[in-house]
Amino acid sequence: MLEEDYRGLLETRARFPERIAEAAAARRRGPQLREGGQLLIVAADHPARGALGVGGRPLAMGSRVELLDRLRTALARPGVDGLLATPDVVEDLLLLGALHDKVVIGSMNRGGLHGAVFELDDRFTAYDAATIARMRLDGGKMLCRIGLGEHGTAATLEACGRAVTELAGRGLVAMLEPFWSSQAGGVVRHDLSPDAMIRAISVVQGLGATSARTWLKLPVVADMERVLRATTLPTLLLGGDPGDPGDPGGAPDAHAAWRKALRLPGVRGLVVGRALLYPPDDDVATAVDTAVAMLEVG
Repeated sequence: MLEEDYRGLLETRARFPERIAEAAAARRRGPQLREGGQLLIVAADHPARGALGVGGRPLAMGSRVELLDRLRTALARPGVDGLLATPDVVEDLLLLGALHDKVVIGSMNRGGLHGAVFELDDRFTAYDAATIARMRLDGGKMLCRIGLGEHGTAATLEACGRAVTELAGRGLVAMLEPFWSSQAGGVVRHDLSPDAMIRAISVVQGLGATSARTWLKLPVVADMERVLRATTLPTLLLGGDPGDPGDPGGAPDAHAAWRKALRLPGVRGLVVGRALLYPPDDDVATAVDTAVAMLEVG
């Protein structure tokens, strides 16, 4: 990021906060999610959960200046359709003029902080449906980790169902990211077996008063064709930390898995964050171009 951009952002944040709403009102909106072809959406909502690590770098995402620089590089590449992020990141990019002609999905529940004893309590701490509509975004994304041994899961399910209903009532997409999860010794683990993913999909696609505008965001797991037959909802594939095989979507052979899964019925594209923004060689443009090349053109 140019020094003048950085200092200009600091000055605007401090003195002219009303310019955020003005930038949202003036933003040229991108194509609708339901239009043809597969989508590539860049995700940047990990920092709000305290998940800043990438590979062996525990604070890789700790510099907001560097993150914004990488996001602007990614969003400027041909074939990138949009952004999924929390309000702070969306607003920085609005002020920088980087979101014209893009799909923008607001991340809603970031309360389950990474590594916390309450990590599976996925409370809504970021966007709500009313603000997503007011800011002229295209939808809201929810993390929905289902832990049968966690009392907080009931509240998460209820809150996600309410958000699905409120988004749909405003004509907006509700994007649900489900996992069948457990927590032991302070570590959250996702059951990425096909059977567990089918159970998680079955639960979350029933949330809300209507599923008319519900989309799913799923990791690529074994027997993905059978997993996808558990739903008729539009599905985007998630991509995680390529240096962490324990991260959903983050296995070293993720690219091969994405290529295969992108050809399955119902798959509408990719939502990828750290794998594109922090590749091992730090060449964001090449990482993004590689992902774009995997997509089918409608």
